[in-house]
Amino acid sequence: MNLGTILFLTFAAALGGALNSVAGGGSFISFPALLFMGVPPIPANATNTIALWTGAAASGGAYRKRLDVPRRVLVPLLTASVAGGLAGAVLLLNTPAQTFMRVLPWLILGATLLFVFGKRLTGGRQSALGREATTGALAGATAFQLFVAVYGGYFGGGMGIVMLAMLATLGMADIHAMNALKSVMGFVINGVAVVTFIVARAVYWKQGIVMIIGGIAGGYLGAHYAQKLPQAWVRTFVVLVGTGMTVYFFWKSY
Repeated sequence: MNLGTILFLTFAAALGGALNSVAGGGSFISFPALLFMGVPPIPANATNTIALWTGAAASGGAYRKRLDVPRRVLVPLLTASVAGGLAGAVLLLNTPAQTFMRVLPWLILGATLLFVFGKRLTGGRQSALGREATTGALAGATAFQLFVAVYGGYFGGGMGIVMLAMLATLGMADIHAMNALKSVMGFVINGVAVVTFIVARAVYWKQGIVMIIGGIAGGYLGAHYAQKLPQAWVRTFVVLVGTGMTVYFFWKSY
């Protein structure tokens, strides 16, 4: 790789890590950057996952004191995250690249729409996932999280928005606690996918190492300065990028 490629991928990963730490949608930046640099779609997804996973690890500490979820709630959700993340990663590795490129624009479109309309899914209801969570609410949340985890292991763009919407509709009212739980579940989902991709030798390590460095820097700085940034600006930027990538990949694939 030349210096221009290194700088481009480092910046894309840093921006992706920063966006994930603030509002989500980082894959809309870092994944296309790998494609633009000539990395095939499936290795690009695998490499992007490991880069943003390390970025999430760097930023996750910001919410560590907010994770106040009872074990009877946390264990089923994390179990679903592990199972779904593994299933999604295996599905990706067994999907022909041409098929993935045809599915990709629909995934990005769906993630963008979820990002835009995610707040409307909250419905203003009180959380049902507190310490008094009913068995039915917990079962519903676990089933929903399993589907989210499969999507996360397969692609994952907009996954955080989906999880926040699910947690809000199922009873969590504290946005910081929601972000804490979302961060843990996302870390588990992507962690399982990362192990799967490494074992399958699907990661392009030259590009991956560069993006890991950028992702860590962006994730840490994004978490550090998150309270100082106007989140409306970040959300608008993510929506614009998501819309642009949707149009581009529909044009590219069809």
